[in-house]
Amino acid sequence: MPTPPRTMPAPVAESSPSVVVTGLVAWLFPGAGHVVQGQWRKAAVFFVALTLMFALGLAFEGRLFPFQKSEPLVFLAAAAQWAIAAPRVVASLAGLGLGTVTAATYEYGNTFLIVSGLLNALVALDACDLAAGRKAR
Repeated sequence: MPTPPRTMPAPVAESSPSVVVTGLVAWLFPGAGHVVQGQWRKAAVFFVALTLMFALGLAFEGRLFPFQKSEPLVFLAAAAQWAIAAPRVVASLAGLGLGTVTAATYEYGNTFLIVSGLLNALVALDACDLAAGRKAR
């Protein structure tokens, strides 16, 4: 009597946080989404680069924009800055980011603050793709 063929056991899935948890921590702290996905090097690079970019924006006397529906560009700038949540909250609580319009570096500062948030949104989406399995580790 022939023996039945052996079947390979199903691979055990790695335990990783859900897409929602990954997205939330990635939004709050630059690089944290990659930390929870086990990509420490990427996380360190993203944390340093994005936090430094945000800090340079503040050092260049950029402005932390408030949400104002009456001014669409100010509203969009505020939304972009809030895409890097924890540094934005810390800077706001510390009284930073008042913006000095007369400073020669004012527009550079605004650009650094806005772009750091937009880049963090892309980094968070990358971490979410990792969590969902849409991207190889």
